[in-house]
Amino acid sequence: MSKEPASDRLDQLLAMLGRQPGDPFLLYAVAMEYKKRGESSLAIEYFNRTIEADCNYCYAYYQRGQVQQLAGQLEQARLSYRQGIQAAARAGDEHARAELESALQMIE
Repeated sequence: MSKEPASDRLDQLLAMLGRQPGDPFLLYAVAMEYKKRGESSLAIEYFNRTIEADCNYCYAYYQRGQVQQLAGQLEQARLSYRQGIQAAARAGDEHARAELESALQMIE
């Protein structure tokens, strides 16, 4: 069984997103594909769009912080993690909150 190429996966996600432009899951999936490709600015753009679509999508804050951290944008990463902690608290997601707090502690 062969894996589908990343470009095909991204093309499929973008096509689905064209039909459902405000779907937070699709926005997040596109962001993750861009993250995997090392396309930081596009990944951040789509994580931002995910958060705009659903301000409680905790893992979008976490992943955005990870991309920002890797890009050397430490202050932005800290802000992403802090915002994610607040989102996790609103969503009642203790696991996400703990991961976000851990990520924040690693760079403070």
